[in-house]
Amino acid sequence: MTLVRALEERSFNAWPARQTVFFDGWLFRLSGGYTKRANSVNAAQPGASFEGVRRAAEAFYGRHGLPAVFRLSPLAPPEADRELAQAGYVLFDPSQVACASLAGAAPQPGVRIDTVPSSAWLEGIAAANGVAPPHDQLHHGMVRAIAWPAAFATLHDEGQAIGFGLAVLERGAVGLYDIVVSPGRRSRGHGRALTQALMHWGREAGATSAYLQVREQNQAARRLYAALGFEDRYRYHYRVPGEAP
Repeated sequence: MTLVRALEERSFNAWPARQTVFFDGWLFRLSGGYTKRANSVNAAQPGASFEGVRRAAEAFYGRHGLPAVFRLSPLAPPEADRELAQAGYVLFDPSQVACASLAGAAPQPGVRIDTVPSSAWLEGIAAANGVAPPHDQLHHGMVRAIAWPAAFATLHDEGQAIGFGLAVLERGAVGLYDIVVSPGRRSRGHGRALTQALMHWGREAGATSAYLQVREQNQAARRLYAALGFEDRYRYHYRVPGEAP
């Protein structure tokens, strides 16, 4: 559980919620409804008791006009998943956390790395991800709130920005997030170039390993990351109310 807890902590820091409430070994993350990751209940320590957590979360998120969404990693006790299933919560987005060595990371021509997010980068990645108002301002604020050293990658092709990615460095590991290529320019190796460029940035910044989170249903991404040396370390999934999308 030591590795799981360390990677979970890094991921919370790398994608900071606008507000975080601590509740008896659990985190209630709140960010105006933008992304499940930043608006979900997460276990913060191994085997934290789930007694009373569901009802407290339902009241907390209901107060803010949001459904209670639970992200269950191996830190959560088995009874959490059982109770949520019995209460009608639906399993959603099973995902893997994978890790790789940075020993062979190499720079990539055409990928620009900045250490501060420019307006062009923020607008470009939001557009590529399909982030619409008013969530675009929430997205920009959350990115600007990242406290650890970070890299903001932009891939150019024929002078046009067509791909983006984010990396955050903490405790010798670099986390890769939101690697996205504009629709119509995908399946041409651009995602691979972005990933390798961010891995190289991490290596140059002193990291020895990289980690990322990927949905199990995204087989194309999983094949790409496996080819770059990423190996699955643990699984997590969400539980959402039956009426929630």
